[in-house]
Amino acid sequence: MAVAARRTRVTLRLPSPKTLVWVAMAAFAAEFISLSLLRHRAYNTGRFDLGNIVQAIWTTTQGDFLQQTNLHGEQISRLGSHFEPILAVFAPLWMIWPSPDMLLTVQAIALALGALPVFWLARKHLRSERVALGLALVYLIYPPLQWLALDEFHPGALACPLLLYAFWYLDEDRLVAFAIFAVLACMTREEMPLVVAGMGVWYAVTRRKWAFGLGVAAAGLALTAVIVTFVTPHFRHGAPLSFYGRYKDIGGSPSEAVRMIFAHPLHVLQIAFDHRGIRYLFDLLVPLAGICLLAPLALIPAAPLLAINLLSSAFGQTSIHFHYTAGEIPSLIAATVFGAAWLARRGARVALAITMVILIEVLISNYALGPLPMWRHLPGGEKLGADRSDVAAHDHFADEALALIPGNAVVSATNNFGAHLSARPRFLSFPALDDATWVAYDGKHPSFADRLVTGEQARNQLLLLKHSPEWKRVFARDRIYVFKRKSQS
Repeated sequence: MAVAARRTRVTLRLPSPKTLVWVAMAAFAAEFISLSLLRHRAYNTGRFDLGNIVQAIWTTTQGDFLQQTNLHGEQISRLGSHFEPILAVFAPLWMIWPSPDMLLTVQAIALALGALPVFWLARKHLRSERVALGLALVYLIYPPLQWLALDEFHPGALACPLLLYAFWYLDEDRLVAFAIFAVLACMTREEMPLVVAGMGVWYAVTRRKWAFGLGVAAAGLALTAVIVTFVTPHFRHGAPLSFYGRYKDIGGSPSEAVRMIFAHPLHVLQIAFDHRGIRYLFDLLVPLAGICLLAPLALIPAAPLLAINLLSSAFGQTSIHFHYTAGEIPSLIAATVFGAAWLARRGARVALAITMVILIEVLISNYALGPLPMWRHLPGGEKLGADRSDVAAHDHFADEALALIPGNAVVSATNNFGAHLSARPRFLSFPALDDATWVAYDGKHPSFADRLVTGEQARNQLLLLKHSPEWKRVFARDRIYVFKRKSQS
């Protein structure tokens, strides 16, 4: 008797592109939360800037809105340095999770969530979820974004995902949602309204909706002007911003810079496009295969911040390793989506091929430029900062030393201890002592790294402390010292 055998077909169903985007975002968040926390455990965060932000949030929970101690030992408002009112949002979170770890975690998750509007934007303009997934991955693998996730914590970094959501909603003509995300982005740093202004120009030109677009542009420009002219000087009690010194080659102030641009344009261009500036543009554009250049109108929002960074004499502003890229990344990524869509007008296969080219390019660039520690083990891989997440015995000695210092004591410490000690009313940068009752010094990192105090000055102050009758040494191991003022014994 013949028996008919039933054959069961097993169909392997792959996760949908939407699901894979969420998986990729979760992987990004997990990776950069881990690396950020390890860097903090290894004392590779500092008073500049994580510690200052921690203190501003901590004082807000105590009823003193965004107060911090400056380099001269004065209690000032954080708003006198940067326009970052969004920090107030973190005060309730700090009361639940009182640790710098909370800030580092939120930042990594927020940057990961920026992949969603990239996915939506690409799906709309390239008409393919698979292509959209590829471009969302490009965003998550983009080296400047990953360096941004590891540059301690900066409120301006939150502007990156906020501006991507704003871009998406503006592209959808959902103007109320756009306004909400644009306003939130403007609360992260004083220059972010300029990006929003650029988005208004983009909208006016591409949609021919001149009234709303130019209104947004005018509002963004006006807001930055009000902040730098009135708000920040008010909280500085009229003192000029120290950051203007970075622009001394073009006049040293916004008004002089504008005058120089019109009076001496060639001189300004030479400053902007020196070897550092060209390398900076290379590091921003090459990982995206230059596709963003095919959608120049979408680059308008990034133009003001590119100019601000290229004209600065500060090294960090023309490097992808710092937070100054936060307002540029959204425009570069959006322009990449629009550039790919322009190239892919011939069909879905072309769109997929273009996306694969960009994805391969960003992977190669991540290998050569990115911050992932694994690259150091491979030939030609990026080694910069690869050991900053390595927790050593020295760091465990530091934990033991800092545990001796009471929570509300006035402390003077070297920069790398700052993020661990600054949740208190007053925190001084060593070698300043003033009214400090405790001192924490790390000979491995003797200065606070912003070059205003040299390692030699710090070491000289340490010598004086060792022989001062006013101070008692309570910890000394592996070049880490903790002193207590004897009147506090």
